[in-house]
This record gives sequence, C-alpha cells and structure tokens, in this order.
Amino acid sequence: MSNHVLLVEDEVNIIEAIRFLLSREGWTVDTHSDGSDAADVIRARKPDIVILDVMLPGRSGFDILEELRGDAQTADLPVLMLTARGQSRDREMAEKAGVSRFMTKPFSNAEVLTAVRDLLYVHRQST
Repeated sequence: MSNHVLLVEDEVNIIEAIRFLLSREGWTVDTHSDGSDAADVIRARKPDIVILDVMLPGRSGFDILEELRGDAQTADLPVLMLTARGQSRDREMAEKAGVSRFMTKPFSNAEVLTAVRDLLYVHRQST
C-alpha cells in the first residue's frame, strides 16, 4: 500500500523537490497550488498527510487549516505546515489553528522525510 501525501504549495521549485524526495521513498504525491479551493481538494483526494504552505494564492494556509480542523472528516488529518516566515507569531498561529508540525523554509530533505514519517506513524498509532 502506497502512502499518499497532498502537497498544497505554489512555489514550483519546492513542489518538484518535495515530489522527487517523497516519490523516491515510495510515496504517492499529489499537488495543488490554489488556496481558494484547497480544503475541498483535500477532502476529495483523502490523503494520508497534507503538506500545506502558509502563503498561497486565494487563501492562507492558516485559514485552510482552521477549516480542516473544524470538519469531522479532516479534523485529525496530519498537517505539516511550511513557511518562509519563521517568526514566532506564525508558529503560534499555526499551533492555534491545530497544526501537527510546523517547518520553516529552507529545510533539508532529511527534515521533511523525518517529519512526514513521524506524522504518519503517530497518526496510525492513534487511529
């Protein structure tokens, strides 16, 4: 069984880097670049994990995360949030919205792999 990640990100270089990294590890990687309908896409595609950028066209990652946490279908979905803004205020907003893990750009391949593996492991242990 392949693990499925949905990457919601609008920076092409980051999309390609994460897609290559996770695909090489056996993950199925879907991508989406528009924040305005991202929550609907997440519900429709039913990923095991979402990697969510904070700054997206159409809607912020914070708003998307709050919607996901308010929906019983996605309330427990593991979400790794990425941002170029590493300010403590952003981390606090992400935690308040219910993020599973928060990571600032730039990040290493090892950091992303470890975070994704850990989130999936913890999620499967709790369900």
